[in-house]
Amino acid sequence: MDSGKDIREAVMRYSDMLYKVCIVILCNEQDVQDAIQDTFCRYLEKRPEFCDEEHKKAWLIRVAVNISRDMIRFRIRHPKVCIDELENSLAAPEQKEVLRELLELPVRQKTVIYLHYVEGYGIKEIAGIMGITEGAVKMRLKRGREQMRFSWKEAYSG
Repeated sequence: MDSGKDIREAVMRYSDMLYKVCIVILCNEQDVQDAIQDTFCRYLEKRPEFCDEEHKKAWLIRVAVNISRDMIRFRIRHPKVCIDELENSLAAPEQKEVLRELLELPVRQKTVIYLHYVEGYGIKEIAGIMGITEGAVKMRLKRGREQMRFSWKEAYSG
């Protein structure tokens, strides 16, 4: 059987069952969707041989459960912080909008902006910390400031 047809059949046949297994473990819709997708990706990567449909079903369940457990372990080790909680703990009321904007910037830009404006590091120090050139730091600062100005203009014009 060709693998494209096989994966489509497996998705059609087992997605609902895997959803129910994962939702019980993860209690989070987005994580469940990720776990199911990862399960089928592993199925495609490994291309395991099965004795019968029951063996295939058991394999998919085992993989989905393992992925779900890994996700829970990751959550425990790397807890999420709600943006509202972060705003409340880091910013004075008048700074919350700026902080929200900063958090929405791409990682490269927000990192250098945070290190420069909040932590007070100079361009040379940031370059050393991040392992990039001073020119790259300057460019990221410039782009981040431009992006923040652009959002402010959009929010407060007309």
